[in-house]
Amino acid sequence: MDGLSQEEINALLNNSGVDAASEDVSQLLSDSEKDAIGEIGNISMGTAATTLFSLVNRKVEISTPVVSFANWSDICDAYERPCVFIRIAYTVGLDGSNILVLRENDVKIITDLMMGGDGTNLSGELGELHLSAISEAMNQMMGSAATSLSSMLNKVIDISPPIADLVDLKETIDESAIDEFLSGTFVRISFRMEIGDLIDSEIMQLYPISFAKEMCTNITNNMEADSNSTANDAETAPPQAAAQPTAPVQQNMNQMGGQPMMDQQMMSQPMMGQPMMNPQMMGQPMMAPMYGFGQPVNVQPAQFQAFNGNMQGVYGQENIGLIMDVPLEVTVELGRTTKSIQEILDFAPGTILELNRIAGEPIDILVNGKYVAKGEVVVIEESFGVRIAEIIK
Repeated sequence: MDGLSQEEINALLNNSGVDAASEDVSQLLSDSEKDAIGEIGNISMGTAATTLFSLVNRKVEISTPVVSFANWSDICDAYERPCVFIRIAYTVGLDGSNILVLRENDVKIITDLMMGGDGTNLSGELGELHLSAISEAMNQMMGSAATSLSSMLNKVIDISPPIADLVDLKETIDESAIDEFLSGTFVRISFRMEIGDLIDSEIMQLYPISFAKEMCTNITNNMEADSNSTANDAETAPPQAAAQPTAPVQQNMNQMGGQPMMDQQMMSQPMMGQPMMNPQMMGQPMMAPMYGFGQPVNVQPAQFQAFNGNMQGVYGQENIGLIMDVPLEVTVELGRTTKSIQEILDFAPGTILELNRIAGEPIDILVNGKYVAKGEVVVIEESFGVRIAEIIK
């Protein structure tokens, strides 16, 4: 049999090096820690999806997360087109940061929906407006996710404002310029995100391994604290009283009529923590049998006052003078209009806004925000005024 060539030997050595590296990576997080990270991501991103729904007014669904290890080359292979990296740093409660990776087209759709569009206006390049809008969306999404994380870890957690950057993975870039942990092995949490029938793609959340282990440690400590607290509460709880009669009572019971009887000595002593009975009650008939666990009960039918539907409450005379000096805010509304965020950003000195009111039409008069009258604009010396033309009933 011929010996192995140098190329085959090198290939075997390279494969063994990959296997060893994979084995080392697999030891970074245990299976239970992976499950914990997946559950944290599931709860956090589930809350974030609810927040995104309120921003885009579309149904948002996020699948069960898949936790794995990755490096920068894996991210480059997964995203061929330019994508958006959104970095969120934790400022309170946790020490670390994570990165969300979104596709360029998905960012355009989300931005268009946030601006009141239908998600189909995808023309043009991704600019500062898109990055600013997606940063605000991620700020609200990850803020709600941090609230859920605070409940799980039982401590206050806060984040910094997200930073969004457009990254072209086809070009050679320094991954450490985005974040230092991207230059090594990190934790990748993959989700499948669907927004109506517009988006159906994968988003990724990238964690440093040290940050993932810190969250797992916090979860474990919180669970142990809850378990110890429950055990301590059970140990300090007072024992419940037995629902059985005491021995002296049992010795003085007989079977006359199936009812227990007590001798005179026991009836003159307090029993089961109850006060002594009044000696004047001795010999009086009881309305209910006594078993040594309570006092005689005198049962009587309930008596109610006759109800008369014609009864009227007595009220004092109203004195409106008490509120005559209360100030109220009067507002005159010339008209209204509705504009999108894009149109508002295009405002400049000289821009004319067309209102929803025809020239010469009566204007609205509101008192504390309530529509009360119609009027017309007049000029009094150098000031505007309003002449009331009609009172709204």
